[in-house]
Amino acid sequence: MTELWNTLLYQPFVNLLILLYQVLFHNFGLAIIVLTVAIRAVLIPLTLPSMKSAEKMRQLAPELERLKKKYSQDKQAFAKAQMDFYRQQGINPAAGCLPQIIQLIILIALYQAFIQVLNPNAQEVIIKLNTLLYPPLKLAGDTIINTRFLWLDLAKPDVIKVAGLNFPLPGIFLIAAALVQFVSSKMMAPTLSVAQKEAAKTSEKTDDMAVTMQTQMTYLFPLMTILIGF
Repeated sequence: MTELWNTLLYQPFVNLLILLYQVLFHNFGLAIIVLTVAIRAVLIPLTLPSMKSAEKMRQLAPELERLKKKYSQDKQAFAKAQMDFYRQQGINPAAGCLPQIIQLIILIALYQAFIQVLNPNAQEVIIKLNTLLYPPLKLAGDTIINTRFLWLDLAKPDVIKVAGLNFPLPGIFLIAAALVQFVSSKMMAPTLSVAQKEAAKTSEKTDDMAVTMQTQMTYLFPLMTILIGF
């Protein structure tokens, strides 16, 4: 499993970073930005279907509400009718999970690639990198990776002072990224308020499967982003 991970994700990302670093004027900050944009572009074919599915679920919310009222006394029958309805409409309630999971996997692989390159021990970096780099990209033994970007040294922690207290700058960006992810999920999610109000009237006090899954995704993935990023 480890070998597969290294071959398919970790090693290619390290090579892409070094390739972009060499092409983009030996600027590691620019290499990270371009690689991030490229990954987002590659993921567009995965995110678009989930967005379309979410929009379709919004449009079909009234139909789902009628089904819920029809089977209000029989949760099992409603779950079956709901899944049949989704099947007829060509909707996969779990479609939004795949892009989020893939992004988390890529985030972990990128993190491993970054800490491999952003090492204060220059000699150790070159030795390890050359075991991962494809032959055309191998570095000379005396190569020094330029980790400066604007006023930042990407190989060192960065802090900002607020009211005499030090706050880690990456942590602030991490929270911002999680907030953007949360807002994005809320925008992509189907309208939940009507279904939640109806579910509150039932004795079980539970929502239907699709609403529960979407709600959990909305809050869980930003929290996972913060945890993994930390």
